[in-house]
Amino acid sequence: MKNLKIIILTLVIAAAAGILGAVIFIFSGIYNIAANEPHNKLTLWMIDEMRERSVEVRAEGIDVGSLNDPGLVELGFSHYHDMCQDCHGGPGYDTEEFAQGLYPRPPSMAGEDAQELSDAELYWIIKNGLKMTGMPEFGSTHSEKALRALVAFTRRIPKMEVKEYEDMVNKLAAQSH
Repeated sequence: MKNLKIIILTLVIAAAAGILGAVIFIFSGIYNIAANEPHNKLTLWMIDEMRERSVEVRAEGIDVGSLNDPGLVELGFSHYHDMCQDCHGGPGYDTEEFAQGLYPRPPSMAGEDAQELSDAELYWIIKNGLKMTGMPEFGSTHSEKALRALVAFTRRIPKMEVKEYEDMVNKLAAQSH
């Protein structure tokens, strides 16, 4: 019984010391949160693992359905070009200057970081956004069809030539006039 009391007391003291250490760390201002100063490796690993696992868990069971409809890709393009291209770029389009200063930097939708996500994970991110990344949520402003269309278009980007994207830009401009 005496050993159990010592173990419990040790755990309580260790927890209190951990909490006190965390409070001192938080209020000391020692951790640099500037966007032009990358996280240290441990912090970056923790954030990346937490984000990846959170998205995986929340995307489980989401059925995005078929994304092969050309109309879905076209609808996704119109939303993507208006709202996403500034940060994520597009074939023949660089990201805008403000997006180049974001930390973490928004990934290229043609790149591995975006394309290795499942359709359900990509859908979940588009719908819900990601805290502390600059990625807004579009679930409150877009229909389910528009969200699925953004996934469909994102899947098309790596295969898209600059001319094809530019043709879509011109068609969209002509429709809005």
